[in-house]
Amino acid sequence: MEKSAFRCVECNKNALELHRDYSNGILKITICDSCQKPVDKYIEYDPVIILIDAILCKTQAFRHILFNTSLNIHWKLCVFCLLCEAYLRWSVLQQGSEQSSDPADIIRYTKEWDFYGMFGLAALELMAFCGGVFCFLWLSVGLLGARPQPLDPQQLLRALLLSCYGKVLVIPAVIWEHDYSPLCLGLIKLFVLTSNSQAIRVVLNSSRRLSVMAVIAGLLSETCMELVFQKLPHFLPSMLIFW
Repeated sequence: MEKSAFRCVECNKNALELHRDYSNGILKITICDSCQKPVDKYIEYDPVIILIDAILCKTQAFRHILFNTSLNIHWKLCVFCLLCEAYLRWSVLQQGSEQSSDPADIIRYTKEWDFYGMFGLAALELMAFCGGVFCFLWLSVGLLGARPQPLDPQQLLRALLLSCYGKVLVIPAVIWEHDYSPLCLGLIKLFVLTSNSQAIRVVLNSSRRLSVMAVIAGLLSETCMELVFQKLPHFLPSMLIFW
């Protein structure tokens, strides 16, 4: 990582280094010139502690992960989260359907294609969510001048994908199914949206109101995409008859 990319986790000011390496393996944490606190206290922390602070949506933990590490697993995490969400939707489709153990049963293979379809739908909804967030921030930050610093689309996309890690929690909610599963899924969705909002706030160094409004815009765009695909099977027959 380039030195100019480091940020103080306390005040968000730029820093040249996180620590200074002396002889005999002695390391000294760099003190921020602005707030007079350690630039990044998390370089001494165990990864489990960092993960717990990230789950608690602490600003310092998000700054450490997004600015002071070279964590480039956002695309892999994105695919894994989409698989989890596709499995959730696919499992809902299978409830109440007849199960067959015959390997030659064509319905069995059709159900497998349903899983791929759910994966594609989840991917399109994620694209719609990110697109809604980007459009809102481009309008509010770029045109209306809500913030003087320009947007970094690559950094913002990385933050949005990493902050979707909460979607992996849908797998335990589906495996250990009980009467409170809808409530659990709703809480997981709320947690993911909260993490998205915190990631936007950290990347832009903006107010909480702007980040929440950006998430709401992304959620509306995602909901519109979901409604379109729900209505599409009803419109296709009439369109075919028309043509």
